[in-house]
Amino acid sequence: MTTDTAPAAAPAEFAPVPVPPPHGRAAAFLVLTFGTFVVGTGEFAIMGMLPEFAASLKLSTADAGYAITAYALGVVIGAPLITIMGARLSRRELLLLLYVLFCGGNLLSIVMPTAGLIEIGRFITGLPHGALFGISALVAASMVDHSRRGWAVGRVLSGIAIATLVGAPFSTFAADHFGWRVSYLIIGLCGLITFAGVWRYIPADKPNRKNSPLKEVTALFNTQVLLTLLTAAVGFGGMFTIYTYLTSVLQNVTHVPEWEIMTFMIVWGAGMLAGANVGAWLVDRNLSLAAILALSGSAVGMLMFPFVLHNPALLMIDVFLIPTFVNALGPALQTRLMDFAGDAQTLAASLNHSAFNVANAMGASLGSALLAAQYSYGSLGIGAALLSVGGLVVYLLALALLKRSLVPA
Repeated sequence: MTTDTAPAAAPAEFAPVPVPPPHGRAAAFLVLTFGTFVVGTGEFAIMGMLPEFAASLKLSTADAGYAITAYALGVVIGAPLITIMGARLSRRELLLLLYVLFCGGNLLSIVMPTAGLIEIGRFITGLPHGALFGISALVAASMVDHSRRGWAVGRVLSGIAIATLVGAPFSTFAADHFGWRVSYLIIGLCGLITFAGVWRYIPADKPNRKNSPLKEVTALFNTQVLLTLLTAAVGFGGMFTIYTYLTSVLQNVTHVPEWEIMTFMIVWGAGMLAGANVGAWLVDRNLSLAAILALSGSAVGMLMFPFVLHNPALLMIDVFLIPTFVNALGPALQTRLMDFAGDAQTLAASLNHSAFNVANAMGASLGSALLAAQYSYGSLGIGAALLSVGGLVVYLLALALLKRSLVPA
C-alpha cells in the first residue's frame, strides 16, 4: 500500500482555482442535483412498485426481487470497471457517456418481455450508478473554493435524498395507475434531459489522454482510502437494517393505519435530506468531527429504536433522526476520499457508492438473519447500532494510523 499523506490545507495562493461553468454555477449545480435525483429515483423506484412489477410478469414477490439484486450487482461491478475504462476521458465526457448508458438500460428494461431479460436491463442500468454519483461530486467540488467542497458535495448528493422523498413515491403512484414500464419511461426521459443539461451547463474540463488506467488503480491502494471505503461499507449498513423492515415494523408492532405508513416514509426521506445538508455544513468546518458525530449519533438513534416501537410519535422522531445522522456521513466520506485519493480521484469517488451498496446488502442481510433467528423487531435497532459502531471503529483506526504516520520516527 502507498504511504499515507495528510490532506494539508493549501494556502490561498496555491488552492485550486474554481472551474467556471459556461452558463453560471447555479445552472450547473441544478443539473448535477437533478441528475442524482433521477438516478436515485431509478434505484429506489422498484421497491415501491414491486407488487405491480411482479403481478404484470406473473412472478412471486421473491422472484421479482431479483431485479433489485441485478441492479445492485451492476452498481458494484460498474463503478470500478467503467471508471478504469474511462480514465482517459474528461469528467464531462464520462458523465455524458454514463447518462447514455443509464438511459439505454432503462429503455431495455421497458421493452424486454421476460423477467430474465428485464434483469439484464436492470443490471446495465446499474453499471453507471456509482460513477455518476462520484463524478458528479467531483465536478461540483471543482466549481467552488476549496473551503466549500463539503457544501458542494452535499448539495449535489441531496438529490439522492430528494429521490426517496419525492421520486420513489411518485414512481409508485405512476406504476399503480399506468404500469411500471411507464414509470421507467419517465425516469429514462428525465435521464435524457440530464444528458442535455450536462452537455450545455457543465464545464468542459481537459481530458488526460495519456492517463493510464493502471496508474489510477495503483494510486487507489492507499490505506486511508481503503479505510474510508470500509467505513462507508460498514457504517451505512445499519440504516438499511432498519429501513428494509420499517414497513413490517409499522404493520406488525406499531400497528399504524396503512395511510400513515407513507407518512413515516416521507419523514425518513426528510431526515435523509436534512442529513445531507447538515453533514455538508459540518464538513466545511471539521471533516473528522462530522464523520464521528454522524456515526455516534446514528448508533444512539438506533439503540433507541427498540424502546419507541410501540409509540408512533416517538418512533416518528427516531425515524427522522436515524437517516439524518447516517446521511450526514456521506459528504464527509466523499470529501475525505478527495483528500487522500491522489491520482485515483474518480475511481475512489465512484467506489464510495459501491461501498454504499455493499452496506445496503449487508444491512438488509443482517436484519433478515436476526428475524430468521426468531429475534424480535427491536433487535433490528441493536444490530444496526453495532454496524454504526463498527464504522466508527474503522474511522477512528484510520485517524490513529494517519496520526502515527505523521509522527517522526
